[in-house]
Amino acid sequence: MIKKTALLFVLIFFVLNLSACSHASQEPPDNRISVVATIFPQYDFARQIGGDKIKLKMLVTPGGESHSYEPTPQDIKAVRECDIFICAGGESDIWYNTVLKSVEGDFTVISLMDCVEAVEEEITEGMSEKLSLSGGEEEEPEYDEHVWTSLKNAQIISRAIEEAMSSADEANADFYRRNAEDYINRLSELDRKYGEAAEKAENKTLVFGDRFPFRYLFDDYGLKYYAAFPGCSAESDVSAKTMLFLIDKVKEEKLQVVYYIEFGAKKIADAVAEETETKPLLFHSCHTVSKEDFKNGVTYLSLMEQNLENLKRGLNVEAD
Repeated sequence: MIKKTALLFVLIFFVLNLSACSHASQEPPDNRISVVATIFPQYDFARQIGGDKIKLKMLVTPGGESHSYEPTPQDIKAVRECDIFICAGGESDIWYNTVLKSVEGDFTVISLMDCVEAVEEEITEGMSEKLSLSGGEEEEPEYDEHVWTSLKNAQIISRAIEEAMSSADEANADFYRRNAEDYINRLSELDRKYGEAAEKAENKTLVFGDRFPFRYLFDDYGLKYYAAFPGCSAESDVSAKTMLFLIDKVKEEKLQVVYYIEFGAKKIADAVAEETETKPLLFHSCHTVSKEDFKNGVTYLSLMEQNLENLKRGLNVEAD
């Protein structure tokens, strides 16, 4: 009886697996082009343009830290088998040079920093890193990788992504072009609104009690800033000298808010705000998003729209 029962289980297992294999073999192959993006901004640009015509993967998952990211074997496999690979191209993506040299694959590489004019990382007055960088041997210039924070750059990057998709999948080229035109128009309209807000501001100076990854955005609109650290800094502990400097700047400029960035050292902004009786506000770099935000469908545009409203409060410009 036991042997018969065991035999029956084996037979059921065999039939189920045979059925599953048969079912799988009947499924049509997925012939969509494969796109792999390293972080959220380029992932979102690609999904806005590619829609359901592409298979899209983001390597640094929501809530992850790109600066400490190391590719898994599955990630390397995904890159090797993709049609288009999109990366930022800065220090946080330095690993991809090694990966690309080690994998064989016929794929197009889009480096965001190669799409636009990159600027060097900036150390401004009052930053904690100024003392540590002074003296010693001269180092190679480090370029600011946060090119996507500029809406003007985002339009150029989106066009590059569309062209790569249209080339890789000519049958759906019109689809990609239409999506890109619509998306670029929306980026352009938001860019216009940022420009209007900056023009209305009497005082264009803002203070960040955190890292500052918005060089490209601020350059677009002639805005000035003071911050605790440069955009690519790994520091989180501010010096007493920098803290006092930021507090004095808030008072001197008669500012109403102090900014911090997502997943940043909010404690600095909180301390400055408490000393100056101002309000700490989030300014999102869009570098990465939380798992909850991703699940709720947050986009680059929605984050930049939120930034605009918080920017208006900092510039003391009436919100829409």
